[in-house]
Amino acid sequence: MSTTAPPDGAPHSLLASVETPHSPSPDPSAGHGLETRGIEPIPDAERTGRPRDLFPTWVAANISVLLLTMGASLSVTYGLNFWQALVVGIAAPIVSYGLVGLIGIAGKRGGAPGMTLSRAVFGQRGNLLPGSLIWVARWGWETINAVTGAYALLTVLDILFGVRRSTALVVVTLLAFVIATFAISGLGINAVRVCNKWATYFFGAFSVLVLGYLVAETDWNTVFGQGAGSTAAMITGVGLIAAGGISWVPSSPDFTRYLPRTASSSAVVRNSIGGAGVVVLPMVLMGAVMASGTPDLASAADPVSFLGEILPLWLAVPYLLIALVGMLLINSMSMYSAGFTAQTLGFRVPRHWAVSVNAVISLVLGGVLMLAATSFMGSFIAFLSLLAVAFSAWVGVFGVDMLRRRSYDAEALLDTGRTSAYWYRGGFGPAAVAAWALGLVTGLLFTRSDWFSGPFADGNPVGEYGLGWTATIVVSGLLYALLPKPPVQERRAGSEEATALAN
Repeated sequence: MSTTAPPDGAPHSLLASVETPHSPSPDPSAGHGLETRGIEPIPDAERTGRPRDLFPTWVAANISVLLLTMGASLSVTYGLNFWQALVVGIAAPIVSYGLVGLIGIAGKRGGAPGMTLSRAVFGQRGNLLPGSLIWVARWGWETINAVTGAYALLTVLDILFGVRRSTALVVVTLLAFVIATFAISGLGINAVRVCNKWATYFFGAFSVLVLGYLVAETDWNTVFGQGAGSTAAMITGVGLIAAGGISWVPSSPDFTRYLPRTASSSAVVRNSIGGAGVVVLPMVLMGAVMASGTPDLASAADPVSFLGEILPLWLAVPYLLIALVGMLLINSMSMYSAGFTAQTLGFRVPRHWAVSVNAVISLVLGGVLMLAATSFMGSFIAFLSLLAVAFSAWVGVFGVDMLRRRSYDAEALLDTGRTSAYWYRGGFGPAAVAAWALGLVTGLLFTRSDWFSGPFADGNPVGEYGLGWTATIVVSGLLYALLPKPPVQERRAGSEEATALAN
């Protein structure tokens, strides 16, 4: 048997019922300190997480001032009024983080990261195709976050100490941000959870203060006097805001793999939507309200410095610092998942060193964006639309597969040779790979951005509404459901009773 051993040690089994005589004892670091688990499925003894832990996780994943600029775009670019922005702010997290929660159920069923579980769908070799694309897409996501965090730090230095931006200072702040990101993500899931919990408390407190200030200082006659935008513009807004959440869907099992198989699936979905919703809705509305007085917020080259102009000093500085922490945590979560993806692609190094690859890449690309880009927000929205399509092709196939699969073969997930139950035909799952590729191409045909415009992006509902990623999910999912699939002879990871509890 050709087995890819976890870089941190010998292979671990998913459940006690499939442990070999040589399986190690539960990893003592799983609950504290440095997480040494790699892509191997988590044994039952260590799966002590709770669905409510997902609430602060997805709160922290959305503590981003970019939501303010996106909210401003709803008002300035798409012409939506306050009530339409409210509808968008409610609908977008339900759509995107509903998918995050649903795909996260696979994590508790299989106990492994999302891109490792994906081997069961695409085949050991076929999984390299979507895995590579998602890994590369993460580079851009982490670059955007690193740049936003560096902008926040630069703005605080300017406000407090009058330190003006220079090339050297840009490089130093970006380097500091990336190093801090690597430190948190390198430590692993426990460090991420602790940071997320405290960030949720602080962000919630200061957001209440900002909301109170806006309520007192905003010219509400101007806000409520804005005319309504079109229904098409509202749908576009939902697609725009939801695209950010879609980027987390392939990573969602990474944060649910420590949940016991008996954990409530509905609680996983509920906490995913709730954690994101309590941030996305007020941030989007705050951005839309701020745009009434500073419409340039929607197209700013530096979206963070505007907060220093809009808010008083006593509120701007702590809020910017919280935003800086938020971007740090978002990047830490992304790099944490990227480390697993790198290991799944064949990088035979410990997880924390796999994370360092993405750290270096985000540092280099972040420097280029900060020193050369003329329109940060334009670059961000263009990237976000393409990112959502890249991730959605995988989501459609993997999501449909979840409907027919209730467990994963722990040994087959780690066995990358021909003896694996997930080898299929030459290492490829033909139906999954074909559906993924055709869904991806279809989505791009209907996608429009500053960087790329598909031939069918204009003159049709999908293209006009900016929902190329939804076309990707639908096409890839339907094709996978209809195409014939090779039989799977896998050893089930647990008893029939345990499998039933995983549903």
